[in-house]
Amino acid sequence: MGLDFTAIDFETANGFRGSPCSVGLTKVRGGAIVEEASWLMRPPENHDTFDYHNVRIHGIRAEHVAARPRFGELFPEIGAFIGDDILAAHNAAFDLGVIRSGLEVSGLPGPAYDYVCTVMLSRRCYSLVSNSLPFAAEEAGVPLVNHHDAAEDARACAGILIDIAARNRANSIAELYLSLGLAIPRQQAFHPARDEMSKPTLTALAAVGGTRIAQPFRSGWPEEGENPAPSLDAEPGHPLYGQTVVFTGQLGIPRPEAKIRSAEMGARPESRVTARTSVLVVGDGFDARDLRSGRLTGKAKRVLELHERGQSIEVLSEGEFLQMIGGTASGGLHPGKQSFPAAVLHS
Repeated sequence: MGLDFTAIDFETANGFRGSPCSVGLTKVRGGAIVEEASWLMRPPENHDTFDYHNVRIHGIRAEHVAARPRFGELFPEIGAFIGDDILAAHNAAFDLGVIRSGLEVSGLPGPAYDYVCTVMLSRRCYSLVSNSLPFAAEEAGVPLVNHHDAAEDARACAGILIDIAARNRANSIAELYLSLGLAIPRQQAFHPARDEMSKPTLTALAAVGGTRIAQPFRSGWPEEGENPAPSLDAEPGHPLYGQTVVFTGQLGIPRPEAKIRSAEMGARPESRVTARTSVLVVGDGFDARDLRSGRLTGKAKRVLELHERGQSIEVLSEGEFLQMIGGTASGGLHPGKQSFPAAVLHS
């Protein structure tokens, strides 16, 4: 077998991951890109509102997709392009979740997919203070020019996986994962008439029914709350599993809730940056570009110092964290593929 896979990237219309409005796909055979495809689409019915926060990230508006087929109508073409390939995505939990939730609210079954997450692989194989797509793509030698264009993001994801495989002298995904001591994860097939809906879908359906209560933003010093122990039932393949996580800055969700959610994913939340810290989640509208501009909290600056001294530690925006836990901020903000300016979070 050669290095064969399809990289995928979705952009969404709002805070529900089952609201895809754009997808990019890059097919790789023998370690080389051989075909690409991308589509604009209307999100599933009742989930097709375009939030301001998402639009300012990817630039896609409702009028741009008004004449396009809905996701459920288009998925046969998307699925045909993927075929039996392993899927690669940068933060695969999000993009695989888009497929699942988008099909669930469309009343359609979904196939099983083996998949790889280039965020996880970047953590394993690079030494970056941020493994966000622009940083990892630059390290792989495929720098992004137009981040949040789904086609370009999928191409960058493919380039990252090709580079990581080359660095590990792996000729296939199976060889790469074997060399890293990992098992290739799998999203199981599902059918809406048979299987329980995923938690993000159930939450979104409750919101459509008007039962979701938005929590207002609270100013002042964030409450730390308790540091719960990692869940024994957490999935070992989750990107937060086994990490020691610290939060800094004002988050769109209460910090105690963020700690509980991270512990559910197998992480150990703590209140201070120490030699044990492996992930710092930064609120206040931080995104990876701030690592270069210097607009950082004291904890984030401390992380940069430790990283320079050789400690394996990563900085995440709140948006990236929310993608990983499959949630949205309590006030209804959506992470997209990065977080928002502080003025938006504080409005």
